Amino acid sequence: MKNWAGNLEYSSADVHSPTSVEELQELVANASRIKALGSRHSFNTVADTDGTHILLDALPQEVVLNTAKNTVKVSGGISYGALGRALEEQGYAIHNLASLPHISVAGAIQTGTHGSGVNNPSLAAAVVSVDLVRASGELVTLTADDDEFLANVVGMGALGIVTGLELAVRPSYDVRQRVLTGLTWEGALANFEAIASSAYSVSFFTDYTGDTIPQVWFKALDSEAPLTDLFGATAATAAMHPLPDMSAENCTEQLDVAGKWLDRLPHFRHEFTPSNGEELQSEFLLPLEQAPAALRAVRELAHKFAPLLFVSEIRTVAADEFWLSPFYQQQSVALHFTWKPLQAEVEAILPELETALRPFGARPHWGKLFTPGEYDFAALYPRFEDFRALVQANDPTGKFSNSLLDSVLGVAVTS
Repeated sequence: MKNWAGNLEYSSADVHSPTSVEELQELVANASRIKALGSRHSFNTVADTDGTHILLDALPQEVVLNTAKNTVKVSGGISYGALGRALEEQGYAIHNLASLPHISVAGAIQTGTHGSGVNNPSLAAAVVSVDLVRASGELVTLTADDDEFLANVVGMGALGIVTGLELAVRPSYDVRQRVLTGLTWEGALANFEAIASSAYSVSFFTDYTGDTIPQVWFKALDSEAPLTDLFGATAATAAMHPLPDMSAENCTEQLDVAGKWLDRLPHFRHEFTPSNGEELQSEFLLPLEQAPAALRAVRELAHKFAPLLFVSEIRTVAADEFWLSPFYQQQSVALHFTWKPLQAEVEAILPELETALRPFGARPHWGKLFTPGEYDFAALYPRFEDFRALVQANDPTGKFSNSLLDSVLGVAVTS
């Protein structure tokens, strides 16, 4: 069994698809090593195990809206695309979506996945409560009133298997999408926060070479005026794909045509099935105020890594309070790299890129390619030692651990 990209062969000895939470509890209680798999849209071993893998798609799938509380209760294995359709049918929405709507809700939240917008926090920020099965097999529900809530929401699966989540919702809203081209690097670096703040969600697409940023995608609410030019960039007159040689037919509609949030916030249509095995991904999150200096440092290395790159997306994310969130107490800029499927070459260049970003306090995305040894996680995450202690208390034998978590947490386990 492989991950979404096909760059990783999972090492599990057994795979189960429980049909009830009770069956899952029994499997967890009796396992020595166990992990859950969602949409498998991770590029490293964060979800791997040499024990039992759990697939959540056979569990009862629910989307239960509570209009009195403005929340929705969802199964952990459901995708954001399916959730969005169910919510929109009832006139509701969530605050943001990632680039792909195909990813699972639980997996995205556990790894700190996000959308874009200076005022939009990550997908985890919508969580009101979380249901998870602990290493003992106990099913627990945690809310914001619980001391451990902020540790468990973004937890890389180290504290349990998420079976359900309650998310905050809002009334449905419309979004218009427009692409601008030809933004100069000089203009972008001098006015980065102004440009990133000029619409509800903004994404820059570049390979860091040349004098201009080829595309900037603006996703605007009805209350935001359409942009025809911005610091020298001008509006595209035809729909575009982030990769200039690709057809835009699978991208969400552009050219300022208004549409529902779920059909505009992702870059790609839900009915489009993304290709498998054709890309790798890395992402680094750092304080927003460091964006101009960090982007200059990355550009200095572009001649080395650009041949390995399909495209890089630059976004912004608001701060949150989850202990291991890459956005913990930090309004952030996200530097996302979509690499060609050349794993050895990418892994060879990553330490140099990570070294260049280290002075800016860069934190890696937990589900994408990075080099654990390049980071002092305790320095990057003020609650890191508290998280380690919580893992040791809840999973003393390392039932939910694996090679990546061992490298990140350095948690000693007893057998």
